[in-house]
Formats: sequence, C-alpha cells, structure tokens
Amino acid sequence: MSTTPYVPPDTTDTFLEPRRENCPWCGSPRLRTRLRAADPLRHRAGAFAVDTCRDCAHVFQNPRLTAEGLAFFHRDFYERQLAEFTERIVSPRAVRHRHRATAHKLSALPEPESWLDVGTGHARFPEAAREFFPYTSFDGLDPTARVEQALLEGRVEEAHRGYLSTPGTAARLRARYDVVSLFRHLEHAPDPRAELRAALTVLRRGGHLVVESPDPRSAFAALLGRWWLPYGQPRHLHLLPLGNLRTELESLGCTVLVTDRSGAHTPYDLAGAVSLVLAPAHRVVRAAASPLLDVAALLDHALAPLLRHTPFANAYRIVARKDRG
Repeated sequence: MSTTPYVPPDTTDTFLEPRRENCPWCGSPRLRTRLRAADPLRHRAGAFAVDTCRDCAHVFQNPRLTAEGLAFFHRDFYERQLAEFTERIVSPRAVRHRHRATAHKLSALPEPESWLDVGTGHARFPEAAREFFPYTSFDGLDPTARVEQALLEGRVEEAHRGYLSTPGTAARLRARYDVVSLFRHLEHAPDPRAELRAALTVLRRGGHLVVESPDPRSAFAALLGRWWLPYGQPRHLHLLPLGNLRTELESLGCTVLVTDRSGAHTPYDLAGAVSLVLAPAHRVVRAAASPLLDVAALLDHALAPLLRHTPFANAYRIVARKDRG
C-alpha cells in the first residue's frame, strides 16, 4: 500500500465523482490503494488515487474523473502537450514501427471488408495497416477531435467522435464491421464492460475483436510503482488483468483465439519512469538530465527481446472471434 499522504486534486467537484467503496468490475468491497500519482503536465495540483480489488485484481482510478473531467483532459491543448511529453519517451518512428509490426501479425486474419479502429487518435494504425490490408475499408472512432483530422488527411474513410458505448453509437453501426480493434483504449473508457459489449454489437458474427491493453500484473508495475508510465494518471480509468478480460469475452459469446504478451510489449518502462520523475523539474534540469533519459531508453530497447518473454512484459493482446450474436 502506498504511504504517500493523499492530497485531493485541486479541482472543483465537477471534475471528480464520489469515491466508490467497491470494485467496478466484480463488486467486491475489498479494495486497497495501489498508488497516488500526479498529472505529469501539472495542470492540476494534488494526486489521483489508483485502487486495486483484492478479489479480482481489477485496477481503477478512485475517485474517478467525471465526464467534465474527462473532457478537460482530452482537450486539444492537453493532447498536444501530452504528445510532446510522450515523444520524449517513444519516438514517432518507434510508434510507426510498432503499428506496422502489429498489422503484420494481424495479417494472418482473413482479409476483412471493413475495420473499425476504436481509440484511433490520429489513425496511425489504419495508415500502417493498409500495407497488409489493401482492400479493407478503415473507419476510426475516438473521443477527441484527432479522428476528424485523420478523416481530412485520408487515413480513415469515416470518423466517429466519442466512445462506442455513447448512447446511439453502437446501434447506428450495428454489425457493420468484420474487425474491431481497441488498441490501448479500454483504460480510457469510463465503463470498459459497456465498451466491450458495444464493440461486439458493431462486429458481425464470425468477425474478430482485437484488444491490446497495459498489463497491471507486469513486474514493472510493482517495481516502478507510481513511476510506471501505463498507470497514466489522470486519463487512465481502468487497467484490466488479462484473465478478467478473457473471461468477460467468453461470457459474451466469443472464442479467444490468441493471447499474446510478447508482441504487445512496448519498450518504454525505464525511460517513462525517468521522464515522470523529471516532469516537475525546471526545463534546465530536464535538459541536463537528458543523457540519463537516453541511457534509460537504450536499456529499454536492449532488454526488450528478453523482457517481452517474462513477467516484465508490460501489455497483452487478445484476438477473439464473435461466435454468438
């Protein structure tokens, strides 16, 4: 349990819901505080708390951001600053390489006619995937305006703004897609269960659902604590253990075809921790410490071929087929 004194975020009541006393996944009241972490861009003072369920191991922000709080942390100015922050850790070139490698692995799927990429952002994955799926129509959905810009720049054929579980969205897109992908998206969703149900609503029977998510049971999460980048406060609301997600998909009528931790691992844990430690420092200090960040990034990449096959793998990917309506 974290021993850091809890300082509530300096927000109005409209930014935070009341603290809940039970797990949003299984309902258990057996909770413990895993960590308290600040917004790395320091737009709000104080710390956001992350709890773990002692029964099902679900990890969630508690108290959770309200809809207004989520909107604030998805505004364009925050997105731009967050992009600048993350580019110090993972370069755009590395992101392109990861998207291409993921698309290459998924090319074993039967070529789909239509694909919806949920949480697509600037739609960099559809852009990379076209090399392997040249006859597939890619659409994108995202809670930010980035998806609309992606439409203007031709990276998706249709752009949808919001969450899949936004009222009316899934009904409007019912059974339109052969593949639905949720790459690093469920952690942002206020209700990941509702988002999964909506994803299966827009998926045709026999179609494939691809989910990639940070693994809260990664050894790096325990080792680095609040400096582990995928905790992603204040924007990450839920981190789902692999077993919980697999059980949920099977209960919804899916057959899980692939679980992959090695391919989903992203080598950024040490560099991310250094960046989070340095985030509140003066820019002169950050500039002086940049060689340390470079060394951490080199270690991340040098160790990745080994760590991705161990409990240090920081993410997982599931490919499931929808077998029941």
